[in-house]
Amino acid sequence: MEELNDKQNEAVTNLDGPCLVIAGAGSGKTKVLTYKIAHLISERQVKPWNILAITFTNKAASEMKARVENLVGDAINDMWIGTFHSICVRILRQHIDKIGFGKTFIIFDVTDQRHVLKDCIKELNLDEKIYTEKSMQYEISNAKNELLTPEEYTKKYKNDFKKSKTAEVYELYQRKLHGDNAIDFDDIINYTIKILMQNPEVLDYYSNKFQYILVDEYQDTNKAQFMLISLLAAKHGNITAVGDNDQRNLFI
Repeated sequence: MEELNDKQNEAVTNLDGPCLVIAGAGSGKTKVLTYKIAHLISERQVKPWNILAITFTNKAASEMKARVENLVGDAINDMWIGTFHSICVRILRQHIDKIGFGKTFIIFDVTDQRHVLKDCIKELNLDEKIYTEKSMQYEISNAKNELLTPEEYTKKYKNDFKKSKTAEVYELYQRKLHGDNAIDFDDIINYTIKILMQNPEVLDYYSNKFQYILVDEYQDTNKAQFMLISLLAAKHGNITAVGDNDQRNLFI
């Protein structure tokens, strides 16, 4: 692969087991991922549908798809390349009924969330100047990113008056979403994890399917995203992650 320097080539041809690439901006980290995908298909005869490539934004996912397609052609159509959330939505559309939602669930945006939170704050007779929809949305989002359910959040902050009230909002908010057959943006990953952990046959299917997992911009990974990747990669252990640790601390 003449287009790659020695270090890039080393990362691309390191196919078995975990591979972590740490490099600065503009150093060709995404190039490593795209060429590694091509190498897996051409040299290892890995089936395209056994490869999962994840990044963080729709723009980055589109760019990655275009670059991979340039290298592998029509094989791109059988691959899963997308953001954490788009990948999880595909799984939820098939399996969300296993956790009590209908498959025609809707995803609430920030405006929808705050309307529900406003109702929760009023229903609980909380001071709307102290417990604002914006602050509650922020707190609940952080809790979900840390994989804290309403019950776990309540237990963790039982001795903190304000956060205990936030816990009440969180619990009511989740009940209202469920009643509308709706989830929010943070639920997308969390409910996927829940399905995988509670349904061994589903986890077995996807962990078998995704024999090679590649993650771009890994420094941006939060706890929930890290858990998702860990579950999916546990079977084969073939995960390649690239990131820049000058931007944020890596989880691994």
